[in-house]
Amino acid sequence: MKKNTSLYTIFISLVATIGGLLFGFDSGVINGTVKGLESAFQLDEAGIANSVASMLLGCAVGALLTGNIADKFGRKPIMIITAIGFTISAWGSGIATSSFEFIVYRILGGVSVGAASVLAPTYISEVAPKEIRGRLASLQQLAIVTGIFLAFLCNYLIEGQSGGVTTQWLLNFQAWRWMFWVEISPAIIFFLAAIFIPESPRYLVIVGKIDLAKKVLKKISNVNVDQLVKEIQASVLKDRKPKITDLYDKVNKRIHPILWAGIGLSVFQQFVGINVIFYYGSVLWESVGFGESESLQINVIGGAVNILSTVLAIFLIDKTGRKPLLFTGSIIMAIALLVMAFIFGGATFDPKAEKLILDHTSGIIALIAANVYVFAFGFSWGPVVWVMLGEMFNNKIRGAALSVAAGTQWFANYLITITFPLLKGVLGWTYFFYGSCALLSALFVKKILKETKGISLEEM
Repeated sequence: MKKNTSLYTIFISLVATIGGLLFGFDSGVINGTVKGLESAFQLDEAGIANSVASMLLGCAVGALLTGNIADKFGRKPIMIITAIGFTISAWGSGIATSSFEFIVYRILGGVSVGAASVLAPTYISEVAPKEIRGRLASLQQLAIVTGIFLAFLCNYLIEGQSGGVTTQWLLNFQAWRWMFWVEISPAIIFFLAAIFIPESPRYLVIVGKIDLAKKVLKKISNVNVDQLVKEIQASVLKDRKPKITDLYDKVNKRIHPILWAGIGLSVFQQFVGINVIFYYGSVLWESVGFGESESLQINVIGGAVNILSTVLAIFLIDKTGRKPLLFTGSIIMAIALLVMAFIFGGATFDPKAEKLILDHTSGIIALIAANVYVFAFGFSWGPVVWVMLGEMFNNKIRGAALSVAAGTQWFANYLITITFPLLKGVLGWTYFFYGSCALLSALFVKKILKETKGISLEEM
């Protein structure tokens, strides 16, 4: 590619990934606020689970609806609306005076997160040349994990400056409320930046705006634009826009098998339990004897490990392919999770403190295993799933199929998230389940998935 073309493509892809950064921040910020929510709203274990998991219901709705809406109105307008949703949710979550009000704002944020989870990989896959599509699509996951890391870091710094998440701090608001408000600034930046990026050229071809599509394609590609437009037209239905019913194969009277593969990717990404670390990390480590500040610091370390492993994936994904990274990650995660299952399963429960007690050596081993697990997820199932979901479906069904797959992912995430607070007393068995799912995911990769490296979207 020409240098200026490459830089422009990278720029507009980076703008799209700001939604991913907000996605990550919104997901990670809850980690440090659980104690504040529990205190402010007098929540029991079920109340905590509902408050933490409420966002995920919105995520599922946002993901399921966004594909069809983006196919109707375009990728760019929905990105702008999503940025507004992030801003309102961040403000409302911090200002909430009741558990119900908090949940409403978190569900709104969840709709934005779900939308971003569909929009960014769709948009990037549609503007990126196939030679660097994997790396550019991986930027979405890098943005997500960076957002998670920034949330952890901000939580840690705010807790350190305020003296505790429930302490009255700036303007006489409790510290945990400021943890949510930090997100407002990047949400406004996303809103302003999304105004200046072009619409997806493939979407423009689908809706018949051929001249505008060619104009965008000339900026992002140095291939024969007329030929590329013909290929795009040949890969979609010419007489109407894509519909959700396109997911059903009328000839063979079945749902397209590729959709089941996408659903499998989504479910396994969540059933290995990664979001337990991201959502409940501080609660988890406090439950086994670490202090509040130490637990938040452990989160920051885990977030940094996640970023480093995602950077590694960006360098490897277009060289090794998608399947080798997924398979290797599954095996390493399974080993680390089973080690954690053994450690937590052998811990002593203190009924007075309502905590598991780990000796020093066991605590260190659990921390190492947890970070190995995060590292393995970060170079495999974290970025690669989003890359594959963005590219494995052909032009005709991509929007609808990605919405279904992402919606399933958020529902699976919800199941894992809402059950964890109720399973803290049996952490050994809980992590054994996650480890078993990691082993099953390796078989899924080996037997079911097909490699998508180096294949154009029109060839899918």
